[in-house]
Amino acid sequence: MRLKVIDNSILNETSKKAKLSERLRMNHNFHELSDNLQRMLNAIEPESYIQPHRHLDPPKVELFLILRGRAAVILFDQDGSVLDSKVLTPTGDCHGVEITPGQFHSIISLESDTVVFEAKDGPYIATTDKDFASFAPSPEEKEAAARYTKRLTEELKLS
Repeated sequence: MRLKVIDNSILNETSKKAKLSERLRMNHNFHELSDNLQRMLNAIEPESYIQPHRHLDPPKVELFLILRGRAAVILFDQDGSVLDSKVLTPTGDCHGVEITPGQFHSIISLESDTVVFEAKDGPYIATTDKDFASFAPSPEEKEAAARYTKRLTEELKLS
């Protein structure tokens, strides 16, 4: 048995892969898809768009801890109004958040090389993992998604 280590090398490697990815983000999984607890690094660049979503089938708790960079986690109601938001930084007041099951949420990277540790109830089943919010554009609507992210960033004074 070996330790699964989270060090600068793995943060750098995952960030590099995120920058080369079309979605501008990259996971490094520590879990098997069938595990009851999903554990991963998520490197996210500022231009990456994560459509607001929730985990319903089955309901899942999700945890974000910031390891490097700066990111905002945003909670929404059913209609897309912002309920709460927190900026996560390794050296600031808030290092992490836990999201209750069924809550619409998103995360926005606020600086390059941002990496969060994410833990979520498992197992991972691609067809039912996420329920995407109809109040927000899909990732395929690139211009609308960029405008939506810009509006949220300005509205919440995140820049």
